[in-house]
Amino acid sequence: MGGLGILSEANSLASRGEPFALATVVWREGPSSGKQGSRAIITAAGELSGWIGGACAEPVVIREAKQAIADGKPRLLLLGTADRFGGAIQDGMTVVPISCQSEGALEVYVEPVLPAPHLVIVGDSPMAHVLARLARALDWAADLVPGPAFSPDYAAGHVSARSMVVIATQGHGDEDMIGRAVAARPAYLGLVGSRKRGAAVLGYLADRGLPRADLDRVHVPAGLDLGHTSHEEMAVAIIAQLVQLRAAGALADVSAAAQSATATTTLPTSIPATTPATALDPVCGMTVTADAAHWPLEHDGATYYFCCAGCRQSYESELATR
Repeated sequence: MGGLGILSEANSLASRGEPFALATVVWREGPSSGKQGSRAIITAAGELSGWIGGACAEPVVIREAKQAIADGKPRLLLLGTADRFGGAIQDGMTVVPISCQSEGALEVYVEPVLPAPHLVIVGDSPMAHVLARLARALDWAADLVPGPAFSPDYAAGHVSARSMVVIATQGHGDEDMIGRAVAARPAYLGLVGSRKRGAAVLGYLADRGLPRADLDRVHVPAGLDLGHTSHEEMAVAIIAQLVQLRAAGALADVSAAAQSATATTTLPTSIPATTPATALDPVCGMTVTADAAHWPLEHDGATYYFCCAGCRQSYESELATR
C-alpha cells in the first residue's frame, strides 16, 4: 500500500477516532531498501501498513511510533551506524544504531495523529451553548445534547472512555443524567451546580446503589473555581479545567483505567491481533522480532536474538573469549 492508499487509510482511522502514527522516509543512503517519500501507518497496537524499509528498519519504526502515540510527540529518527554520521546529527534527532548487512541508512519522520478531544454537553442553557463554541474553537468535537435526548441508548452509543461529559441541565433530571453518564465511564464527568446541590445529587445516587468509586469521579462543581461568575465565564472555567487536566495527562489515565475496568466485564467480539515480541540485538542494539528467523542463541538460561548472522557470530566469538 502506498500513496493515496495510505492517505485513505489514515482518513479512515481518523474518522473512527483511532490513534495512529504516520512514518515518512525523508532521506536515505543506499543500498537501504527504504525509498525517499515512502510512507507507512502504524497503529497503537503496532500494526504496520505501507512500506518504510526492510527487516532492519521496521521494528525500530514500530517501537518509536508506539511511543509517539503514547506521548503525543513527533520524532525524527536517524537509523544507521552512529559513527558514520559524525557531526551531521542535529539536536532533537533520535539516533538508532542499526547494523544491517545492507549498510544503508534512513531518516524517518514519525508523526502521531491523535483523535480530537470529544466533549458531550448535556443541557440547553446559554452557558452550554457558549461552552460548545469554546470547545469547537479549540478544534474539539463538541456535542450539545438537550437533557431529554440524553437517553441511556444515546449515552451508550455516543460516550466512550475518551469522552468528556458536562451535565448542565440546571436541576432538570440531574440525577438521571449523571447515572447514564457514569455507566458510559467517560474520561471526565462534571456537574454544573453548587457543591450543596452536587452533594444532594451524588447522595441520592449512592443511596440507589451506584458505586462510590464511580461517584467520586464526578467533578462538582465542574470547572475551575473562579468565584461568582457570569455564564460566559463559567464556560471558560470549565474549558480551562478540561485543558488543564488533559495537559497534565490526568484524563488519559482515567480513560485507560475505564477501558481496563470495562475489559474485565465485557466479552470481546473478536480476537485482537497480537504484536510479536521484540528483543534488542546485544551486539548492535537494534530492535528485532524475537522469533526463530532472527538467529536465536541460548546462553546461561537466556535467549538472545540478532538482526543478522554477522551479529550472532560476533556475539558467539565474544562469548568464546570470556
